[in-house]
Amino acid sequence: MKKLLIAVGGLMLAVSMSAQSQEGLYLGPSLSYYYLDSDRVVSGHDEAGVLSFNIGYRFFNDWALEASYGSDIAGEDIDIAQLNAYYWFGEDDGGWRTYAVGGYAYYDREGEKNLQIEEEYTHQLQAGLGMSNMITPQWEFRGDVRVLNKIRGEGKGSMWDASVNLGMRYYFNKPVAPVVVVPVPVREPEMEPETRTLTIKLNVEFEFDKADVLAVYGDELEAVANAMKVHEDITLELEGHTDSRGEEGYNQDLSQRRVDAVKARIHEEYGIDVSRITTTGYGESRPVADNDTDEGRARNRRVVGEMTFTEVVK
Repeated sequence: MKKLLIAVGGLMLAVSMSAQSQEGLYLGPSLSYYYLDSDRVVSGHDEAGVLSFNIGYRFFNDWALEASYGSDIAGEDIDIAQLNAYYWFGEDDGGWRTYAVGGYAYYDREGEKNLQIEEEYTHQLQAGLGMSNMITPQWEFRGDVRVLNKIRGEGKGSMWDASVNLGMRYYFNKPVAPVVVVPVPVREPEMEPETRTLTIKLNVEFEFDKADVLAVYGDELEAVANAMKVHEDITLELEGHTDSRGEEGYNQDLSQRRVDAVKARIHEEYGIDVSRITTTGYGESRPVADNDTDEGRARNRRVVGEMTFTEVVK
């Protein structure tokens, strides 16, 4: 018996752990080694080897119901019929799984005693633990150890037997690959960044009949240029104007020279591309103050521009 237990352990370690569990109808052979209660021995053997044929149905991947019939191939003369239930523990990860087995066994045994043929019919309950592994998608190896106890039959008193069982099962249904549910990450809604809208106004005034940009306007021009460097998508539109003194045609040309001078200053001193600056001269046609006073005429001699842009508040 010790040799058989060692063989069981070696075989269970050698079986591959690569396949899946199964469900559905199955059948297969098993080889059992029985160690019999001494009160049961008739022919002088307290051991028996039994070859059985098994048919069963496995459901929910964790339960199976199985019927089997076997006959001795060595030792005591035994025929045995069984009806057993199986339950597998733990998650099915494609490797070894531990199971419990329990059920009913019916012994029909013959033997010689004092030159007489004796028959014994015994009803037994059995329970045990084992391990199984799907060595291919449809072939399963099982190995377990069981104890059996007489509940009815010939003979007096309680009888205890033990068995070691090795078997193969073939499933007719091919395994269905498990459905793997991949969780979809839920993205938290992104917070809209806080923004603000800014407007920069430019107002450069000129001396009478001149188009020179005075140094006093350097800070205003620099502020405009810095904003255009940060916000490369914005453009600047400049408008040039004059007061009402002089010929209209001359004033039109003067207003254009003034607006071009501001454009050139922004480009040359601050590196802003000229393609981002548009210019228009309006001459004396759009005054903002009274041309009858010196103060009003000074306000009308001007180049103006305005930029509006949005930036993220840090």
